[in-house]
Amino acid sequence: MSDTKVLRLVKKTEGELPEKAFTAQAVAEPKPEPKPARQPKPAPVTAIKSVPRRRDAKPPQQRPHLSREEMLQIFRTMYLSRRLDDKEIQMKSQNRIFFQISGAGHEAILVAAGMCLKPGYDWFYPYYRDRALCLQLGMTPLEMLLQSVGAEADPNSHGRQMPSHWGHKKLNIVSQSSPTGTQLLQAVGCAEAGYRIKLAKEMKRRAKNFHDDEVIYVSFGDGATSEGEFWEALNTACNLKLPIVFLLEDNGYAISVPVEVQTAGGDVSKLIRGFPNLFRQQCDGTDPIESLAVMRRAVDNCRKNRGPSFVHAKVIRPYSHSLSDDEKLYRPDEERASDAEHDPIKRFGAQLLQEKVIGRDELQQLKDEIDRELNEAGDKALASPQPAPKTATQFVYSPDVDSTSKQFDSEDGAELNGNPGTIVDLINRCLHTEMKRDPRIVVFGEDIADCSREEFLDQVKGKGGVFKVTANLQREFGSARVFNTPLAEANIVGRAIGMATRGLKPVAEIQFFDYIWPAMHQIRNELALLRWRSGNEWKCPVVLRVPIGGYLKGGAIYHSQSGVSLFTQIPGLRVVYPSNALDANGLLRTSIRCDDPVMFLEHKHLYRQTYNKSPYPPDDFMIPFGKAKVVREGTDLSIITYGALVQRSLVAARQAEQQGISVEIVDLRTVSPYDWNAIAGSVQKTSRVIVAHEDSLSWGYGAEIAARISSELFEHLDAPVRRVGALDTFVAYAPQLEDAILPQVADVLRAITELHSY
Repeated sequence: MSDTKVLRLVKKTEGELPEKAFTAQAVAEPKPEPKPARQPKPAPVTAIKSVPRRRDAKPPQQRPHLSREEMLQIFRTMYLSRRLDDKEIQMKSQNRIFFQISGAGHEAILVAAGMCLKPGYDWFYPYYRDRALCLQLGMTPLEMLLQSVGAEADPNSHGRQMPSHWGHKKLNIVSQSSPTGTQLLQAVGCAEAGYRIKLAKEMKRRAKNFHDDEVIYVSFGDGATSEGEFWEALNTACNLKLPIVFLLEDNGYAISVPVEVQTAGGDVSKLIRGFPNLFRQQCDGTDPIESLAVMRRAVDNCRKNRGPSFVHAKVIRPYSHSLSDDEKLYRPDEERASDAEHDPIKRFGAQLLQEKVIGRDELQQLKDEIDRELNEAGDKALASPQPAPKTATQFVYSPDVDSTSKQFDSEDGAELNGNPGTIVDLINRCLHTEMKRDPRIVVFGEDIADCSREEFLDQVKGKGGVFKVTANLQREFGSARVFNTPLAEANIVGRAIGMATRGLKPVAEIQFFDYIWPAMHQIRNELALLRWRSGNEWKCPVVLRVPIGGYLKGGAIYHSQSGVSLFTQIPGLRVVYPSNALDANGLLRTSIRCDDPVMFLEHKHLYRQTYNKSPYPPDDFMIPFGKAKVVREGTDLSIITYGALVQRSLVAARQAEQQGISVEIVDLRTVSPYDWNAIAGSVQKTSRVIVAHEDSLSWGYGAEIAARISSELFEHLDAPVRRVGALDTFVAYAPQLEDAILPQVADVLRAITELHSY
């Protein structure tokens, strides 16, 4: 079933959004209800009301009735969370840990959320204030303090991330990073994986750890609602009716910037009213009983697959943003005192005493017990070994699947058949055969489907991408596996990360390299880093297909960019750059079958050239990463190149041969990793070398290759390393200017003759 068909069948369901007069200053002290009659045994306790409502507000919903044990457990987790913050602050003052950021003031709503969700069943994308949630889900104080001290045994990151960056494989808490809001789109992708599996029967057979009523939780602060990715996430979640609980923990400040500066009107709940299928609620997030009622409704809405829920919880921040911040510099004493009066620990503790759920002495005993537990956990954490220095480079790439190995090399002796096809043809063939082989593969991006409105498929030829690379994939594999996305690059990459985390194999397209920059946060800080920052607990082997490059005659500034070096310097990311149809087929298959994130660069100028055509290889044809190819043998000098400069170098080499100069050409094929052995072998053979690429000369990719040759092969050189690249400017629209800016055959030939005569 197509996305559009599903959406047409969806009945619009919007929740009530009570108008509540709630600010940190406006929260009143709870007023006790009439005391219930004393019972011989503990009876369920009715919680007191907390936040006064405006006269025009709708009546309050039914509040939960909880047993004594449940009430005490709520307080215990809240108090434990607060005391963990205090313990870390103490350890920081003793120089025993190195950073601290607290969840103080957020405990009530987070314990309530944890009570409504299922660890190891539901999925969690928290942010750094979510200590109480993680405790409620089952993370232990010791596990948290192991992260604080940077211990190797830390299950969150094994000593690689600062405190309060949560992650726990067993509990389905996906590794969190520092950038605000990047988790939102990944949560959407995580939920979307389940949505796609429900639509595609063939995918269900390969699916693991999926449940029809699973819920994805994602939380964020009020500052993160200013990020574009927040709005992109809401857009897709509502459009697809995904089972996500969005929890906004609004403490009124993004470090020092107050909410009225961040948000038009000072209330994001008013701004999101137009989103369809979104069940919206607000609550006093410092009241655990009210929070529990609201979270139960939010989670129930998602479990019944009615669409996403949005909970706007007003909380406080009684401590500074972090120990690197001093809120006294920007918050007046009166405001800070008001927060202190509405502290959830203080309020709920008073409620327990007031309702005689527990006596004062028993409450103190409970606190003392928690303090003893934390002191013991702190001692154990401090005694736990730190990661060994030699482990620093572990898990940059997959330790289980080596995409540079012989396992991925079926190039030699491969039988080719059929009429020669272009790069477009052989990439398309690879996608078809791989999608047949593995039903977990999903292909998506802008305009990549044949026709999103399936009822028109029989009437139209179909789009299949602006370059037709994905033509007929939707027709063959359906709209559940091949689909269009909004025009939002971060949306594409973030969703892909979430899907890959769940075990799908996304092959996503960024329509033009020139427009990849909105997704840079997701690529640099999330896609490439997830495995390493979690100590191999999590991974996201996504393939990003990206048309790139110039020589288009009219491509101009924003359709001709070629910033390869900006991505090859990112550890954890494989960067592939084929120059011909056969290599494109084999390298894309390796990209799909490997276990690392891959940026697969497809040069637009090369898409349909006749000189790089090839007959079709077998369906298991693969080329390993880091294996260059000598495309022309020579003895006098070497050219190390890739992409569009391969053909230009071949033409220049043939012209140089007429002058008696023998040129060897090495096509790198993958630029990260690159084949150093092939480079070294060629340089040792010829003693002269040119590094040629389409990037700008200064700070370009060739600088690293040239530097390493000069450093490690100096004794084999008979001349300086020479580089050929584009001018240090942008690509212009006028053909004469484009020719002058990008390296041409004449530029390569000039470098050959000058280097040969050195």
